Amino acid sequence: MVDAPIEETRLEAEAPPQPTAAAAGRPSLWTKFAYGFGSVAYGVKDNGFSYFLLIFYSQVVGVDARLVGLAITAALVIDAISDPIVGYWSDNFRSRWGRRHPFMYASAAPVAACYFLIWAPPQGWSQTALFWYVLGLAVLIRTCITFYETPSSALGPELTDHYDERSSLMSWRYYFAWTGGNAMSVLMFMALFPAFATAAIPNGQFNPDAYRLYGIIASALIFLAIVVSAVGTHSRIAHLKPPPPKRKITLAKVFREIFETLADRSFFALFVAAMLGAVASGLSASLSFYFLTYYWEFTPVQNGWVTTAVFGSAIIGSLLAPIATRAMGKKKAAMIIGLIAFIGSPTPIVLRLFGLLPPNGTPELFWIVLLFGMIDVGLIICFQILSASMLADLVEQAEVKTGRRSEGVFFAASTFIRKMVNGLGIMTATFVLTAANFPKGAAPGQVPDEVVLRLGAYYVPTILTLWLAMMAVMITYRIDRAGHEENLRILADRKGG
Repeated sequence: MVDAPIEETRLEAEAPPQPTAAAAGRPSLWTKFAYGFGSVAYGVKDNGFSYFLLIFYSQVVGVDARLVGLAITAALVIDAISDPIVGYWSDNFRSRWGRRHPFMYASAAPVAACYFLIWAPPQGWSQTALFWYVLGLAVLIRTCITFYETPSSALGPELTDHYDERSSLMSWRYYFAWTGGNAMSVLMFMALFPAFATAAIPNGQFNPDAYRLYGIIASALIFLAIVVSAVGTHSRIAHLKPPPPKRKITLAKVFREIFETLADRSFFALFVAAMLGAVASGLSASLSFYFLTYYWEFTPVQNGWVTTAVFGSAIIGSLLAPIATRAMGKKKAAMIIGLIAFIGSPTPIVLRLFGLLPPNGTPELFWIVLLFGMIDVGLIICFQILSASMLADLVEQAEVKTGRRSEGVFFAASTFIRKMVNGLGIMTATFVLTAANFPKGAAPGQVPDEVVLRLGAYYVPTILTLWLAMMAVMITYRIDRAGHEENLRILADRKGG
């Protein structure tokens, strides 16, 4: 029954604390650190699922890769559906600990426990049993991390409504997300895999004990990140926004309120841009190994250093975003930095196509690609920070229109679309590989030069089309500094009246 009433969930009968003027102020350094450090949890989880889960279960455990891929994809779809539910729920939740913190605290132990278990599968199980094991744990992990990540991300617009401070706050968030996830990749390639190389298993990448230790370290880090973020921002609960007044909620009203919140031209611009960006990011990530290994013919050690350079990229992006916001405003800065980053991203590939780079195997080529990539990824991170800060500014615009605070709905909608189209980027990568006639199972140095060059020739226009289409859509975003301050003035007048 669509219109059957659903009573609002609450922890306590007491009304939540009312916000004070301090909510509009600038968060302390500790608050920024705690808010940002929490993103380590999502970064570690995302890194493990993106880079290690498939190869672990297919090559180490011995599960059919098609079954593993099916389990991962199914879990992703189920998780995407949970995003808007959790976002709306956290916007309307009532408790002594505010709207967001109960979700954050409750998710810490389940996420950590499930993440450890997925890297320590039982021995002797059949293919079918292991498929259900992976699927069940992947769904639990993704759902539990959504119960943390969506309310936690939604804290950003509540911690400050200052136009510039929001970019600073998001810089901390994205810095730790990139650094946390990348740290686990570096740990695996530089420490764990070499340490677990034995006479029976010369390549530690195929030793299950390496992944078991990884699961222990990663799950502990996830738990620590969530707890630090929740405890570190707990003192701000009294200054956060209250939920809307108590009312009887029906499913029809839920969908109507979500539609009213998201029916905004500026949100539509960011929504479509996020969709195109997710496809482009999936394409880039899927082919990054191919370019490092076959196009540039880097050694595993060199690939490890390229991965390590992402730490520098995170610093570049997080420092640049607040400066660009103050100097140009978010939209203008995002457009300029985004164009430089996305046009520059395939530039080394284009230079190689025209024979303008040193030959493979030379130190000069390695340093050119490493430094160019570090700077370019730093600009992309800066663009992501600015986009997230632009999304945060939609909260007040929606409140002016609807009278409700809907931070959770906005951030959940953004992550929902990224998850739903993530597979399209991988599919696009397979089309590029097929068009280039790239051989299967070929070792580095065994792929004909013309095939390698075709790979670059087909990849460049494809990725540029996606990036530039994303930038074209973002032009229609309309909120600038003056518009944001006008929204704050309207809301202040309403509160005063």
